[in-house]
Amino acid sequence: MKTQTDNNYKSPLKNTEVTRQWYHTAVAAAVIGGVFSLIALELMVFNYFQRTVAEPKREEKLEALKIQLRQEPNDQQLISRIQELDSQSVLDPNLAKELDVLKTKIRDNPDDQHLLSRLRSLYVQIRQDEIRQLDFQIRKVRLRRWDFSSRGSFLLLGSVVVLLVGVKSAASYKKKLPAPQPQPDRRDEQVHKAIRARWAITVAIVVLGSTALLLINRAWLDFGAADMQVTSYPSPDEISKNWPSFRGPGGLGISAYTNVGASWKGTTGQGIIWKSKVPLPGHNSPIVWDDRVFVTGADPNMREVYCFDALSGRLLWKRGVMNVPQGTAEPLEVMEDTGYAASTAVTDGRWVCAIFATGDVGCFNFDGKKVWAGNVGTPDSAYGYASSLAMYRNLLLIQYDQGGAEDEKSKLIALDTFTGRTVWETKRPVPNSWSSPIVVEAAGQPQIITCGDPWVIAYNPTNGTEIWRAKCLGGEIASTPIYAGELIFVIEPYTAMVAIRPDGKGDVTKTHIAWSIDDGTPDISCPVSNGELIFLLTTEGLLTCYKTDDGAKLWEHDFEKNFLASPSLVGDRLYLLSDKGVMHIADFGTEYKELTTCELGEDCYASPAFMDGRIYIRGKENLYCIGSRD
Repeated sequence: MKTQTDNNYKSPLKNTEVTRQWYHTAVAAAVIGGVFSLIALELMVFNYFQRTVAEPKREEKLEALKIQLRQEPNDQQLISRIQELDSQSVLDPNLAKELDVLKTKIRDNPDDQHLLSRLRSLYVQIRQDEIRQLDFQIRKVRLRRWDFSSRGSFLLLGSVVVLLVGVKSAASYKKKLPAPQPQPDRRDEQVHKAIRARWAITVAIVVLGSTALLLINRAWLDFGAADMQVTSYPSPDEISKNWPSFRGPGGLGISAYTNVGASWKGTTGQGIIWKSKVPLPGHNSPIVWDDRVFVTGADPNMREVYCFDALSGRLLWKRGVMNVPQGTAEPLEVMEDTGYAASTAVTDGRWVCAIFATGDVGCFNFDGKKVWAGNVGTPDSAYGYASSLAMYRNLLLIQYDQGGAEDEKSKLIALDTFTGRTVWETKRPVPNSWSSPIVVEAAGQPQIITCGDPWVIAYNPTNGTEIWRAKCLGGEIASTPIYAGELIFVIEPYTAMVAIRPDGKGDVTKTHIAWSIDDGTPDISCPVSNGELIFLLTTEGLLTCYKTDDGAKLWEHDFEKNFLASPSLVGDRLYLLSDKGVMHIADFGTEYKELTTCELGEDCYASPAFMDGRIYIRGKENLYCIGSRD
């Protein structure tokens, strides 16, 4: 009969067997940790080599391509060079088709300068496409390398911890094992245990090795949402030849072309190449890139982006920005004068991005495929959100001023144009405003210039850190700043214009304000300047001209009619579009000298876009293309 003591008794042989099993387990863990540490270390060394040695060689190739493109924009051996490019890379189907047509035409008409000019343009476009693809691959691989380095360091640390714990545990259990004593023959059982242990270790190593391989091959960043055919940000030269944002390159309202229309009439169709209906209303301005024109429209139920053919006016596609992630279905009230689509979209030649009064943001490629969509929060805005978008390289910039300054709701947001993810976000000490950000190259560095009561603040576009600020504004800020004559010009509605030197740091209120005037200034429209003169146009139609160097007033002219669109410069002429659709075209100098007026026959609230030989004007219901049909 067994006693209680007998039941609790554990034989020395049983204790020894348990200790031995734990010892073998610890040894197996140490081996696995050691093997995986070696694998992780080798992969990180390989990743480091690729990042520091192999990838810079690819970047050198990219820089060589850029230099070659700058040096050979008018290379005369165009056909042979394009054929060489054609054999080295896969061209965009549309480029390839146009190339074939041009080759055939040039063989029949080798001296046709128009065809040769188009061929040169195509050569540059193909080179730029090649540069974009290579640049994207470089940045894509670089991001993966850095991402893997970060994750790999944690994996290496974890595997080393497993190794050390295994070694220490094995040493501890080994001390507890008794000296070997004669034992009954248990070889069969030991053989089976050994086989099971080997299988366990083998499976563990295979699993860890597969994980390591997955780490190498996995794209940690989701590039799948982006169209990879055209990928890098455009060059300054490309931007200057297009109209990519509100008031064109840099938000300046200055045309790169002087051969635009100066005579048209909407009632007869004279000088109007095409007129197209815009499905939904919106006060945003048209933006143009090559042969595409984009506007947006919205009502309480729908928010849409429209793409028109710049040559024919045909609506190529329309896409809704609806039911976006983190969006809200709550009804939103906005003023009729602002509407649901007051913000002008932005493009970089690959994507077009748009934002609406609801805080919904959408990004599409030029074929109308949605790249991403999101919501930055329903804005707390007195009249409805109206700030337009800007871009810096691969960043979409959103000035999201709202509420009161004490609410701390306002912020400047930078989204990755490839994924829609937030790259950085900076709080702004201002209440709601309706001004738009601009990106300038000033004082030897890129700067985002923003306005909101009471601050003008400049930010570093790469990380959102503040560069300088000046306390010089008040009221409900709507006018967008401009950069001209090495100065930043900002408008306080009805009250003041301030000129600021942009080379300061910190609070520059007392040190960098060059001058200011307290004459009547616009409440909505933005100034325009040729660097020597600056022009202001009030809603009530008072046009005033000042000198940029000291703010001296030269002249003023009263139209006695209302204007909502901002003035534009085309060469040495001013273009001023009234809210009734009448364009006033004038020379400027010591006085205002009107050359002509052109009537569109439709109310206009948005600023026009200027391209080579054409003007694009958005009316209340239609989009117009002005120019010659030749």
